[in-house]
Amino acid sequence: MDVIELLPRLHLLRFAVGQAYLWRDGDDRGELTLIDAGPAGSGAPIAEAVTALGRDPRDVRRIVLTHFHEDHAGGAGEFAAFGGAEVLVHRLDAPVVRGEAPGPPPVFEDWERPLYEQAAKLLPEGGFVRPAQVTELAGGEVLDWGGGAHVVHVPGHTHGSIALHLPEHGVLFTGDTVAASPVDGTVIPGVFNLDRSQVSAACRRLAELDTDVACFGHGDPVKRGAAGALRAMAYA
Repeated sequence: MDVIELLPRLHLLRFAVGQAYLWRDGDDRGELTLIDAGPAGSGAPIAEAVTALGRDPRDVRRIVLTHFHEDHAGGAGEFAAFGGAEVLVHRLDAPVVRGEAPGPPPVFEDWERPLYEQAAKLLPEGGFVRPAQVTELAGGEVLDWGGGAHVVHVPGHTHGSIALHLPEHGVLFTGDTVAASPVDGTVIPGVFNLDRSQVSAACRRLAELDTDVACFGHGDPVKRGAAGALRAMAYA
């Protein structure tokens, strides 16, 4: 797992498939928030990364999941067990995260199938530790971190996909609704969706937010002037 500083208070945690983000409030000892948690087996590496940054895994107060897919939610239960972090997810994806219901499979475009099969080979088999408790979100909440983290419900990738907007800092976490191309870094709609028309509408909604830094579930973040890149993508 690679750990990359994006801002003094924001780090990217990059896994073989997908990525998560670690946000710090306040000064060097401020509380931490994890946005997504990587695939199964990521709990220990995340804890090691937090420790390497001079913090204790118990300083991570919450894990906010952008959606239920394994490369984002698979490590949540494992990491939460280290220090009791609260796990938050949209109510429509919560039953999948809890293991109470199967997640609906993506509706693939033909060109997406080889990409999906390639990514699936990189995910670990088994070992999915379910969170002991899950706090359900509905969208529209303002969470008590990041100067007020706005929960934006953006269905399409999954029914319960969310984005997190920090207006005070100009930071947006898009989950898999938006991605960056691995070829040239171009900002693009995410792949492996349930409803492409909903994703298009979600992209337009996110493009209207005041964003300087955009953090995606896959691909390099945009670290400056992200609103322009999001609008170019959404209205292309």
